[in-house]
Amino acid sequence: MTPKHLGQTSALPASPDEAVLDYVPNPRPGSLYCVRFAAPEFTSLCPVTAQPDFAHLVIDYAPAETIVESKSLKLFLGSFRNHAAFHEDCTVGIGERLFREMKPVWLRIGGYWYPRGGIPIDVFWQSGPSPDGLWVPDQGVAGYRGRG
Repeated sequence: MTPKHLGQTSALPASPDEAVLDYVPNPRPGSLYCVRFAAPEFTSLCPVTAQPDFAHLVIDYAPAETIVESKSLKLFLGSFRNHAAFHEDCTVGIGERLFREMKPVWLRIGGYWYPRGGIPIDVFWQSGPSPDGLWVPDQGVAGYRGRG
């Protein structure tokens, strides 16, 4: 499991399909703990208008044998910048890919999308119930309130 990106110069992938996610051994195998990544400036494109969409993503997971390497995750998320997809496809697709490749004990993703056409759309996905004994804090992202 040699990371492709860690310690290397890496260009932003042209698309999520081209992005390579690196996984490294869990430094605390056998320990039940939660890892959180927050991406408050996630962007993608509307597949109909090609206008930019913005979201605050929060990814929580309980590692098994591996953890995702953060630089590769940053490049993967950045690859959505020019990717046209609906909010649901982006959010659920990110969660499913991480779960499929990393094989964590548990994973959830919250996509808190800023308004499109005046309506904020929030999308949530998780692999199943959180394991007994896992501390899972609230994702801490308030519902959209506009200017108030």
